[in-house]
Amino acid sequence: MENYLGVSKIIWLTGAIEGDDTDGHVDNIARFVGPNKIVCAVEENETDSNYRNLKNNYDHLKTVTDQDNNPLEIVPLPMPGYLGSREERLPASYANFYISNKSVLVPIYDHPNDKHAIAILAPLFPNRDIIPIPSQTLIWGLGGVHCLTQQQPATRN
Repeated sequence: MENYLGVSKIIWLTGAIEGDDTDGHVDNIARFVGPNKIVCAVEENETDSNYRNLKNNYDHLKTVTDQDNNPLEIVPLPMPGYLGSREERLPASYANFYISNKSVLVPIYDHPNDKHAIAILAPLFPNRDIIPIPSQTLIWGLGGVHCLTQQQPATRN
């Protein structure tokens, strides 16, 4: 796969969050925020069903290196807790943010961890405004802010 993609290293994560109908899109669990820096969703509540998968992802990322064997800095990003109904958990995650040229759109869920997540992300993007996006209704469609966007790459002159 590395040859096909033209890359020298792939980092695999195996743990998805509950309610994720994609079986683990990375934009809900871990995101590069710099050349050697990754935010990784973590569940602090050991009784939560997401705890084990997210802990395994975090522990694994702490052991991997970049393509040049340099260590990666892994920044834990909390989860917003259980959202949904008794029958269906929704895949709410602060990692599903969108990075634009001048801002970062961060999903929030009317949860105490909203402010904590924003406080973690803000210093990682010092030249961008952090804009909270209320996502309690949006997440019922099983996607977040990043899921709704498509990046437009710059053209080469």
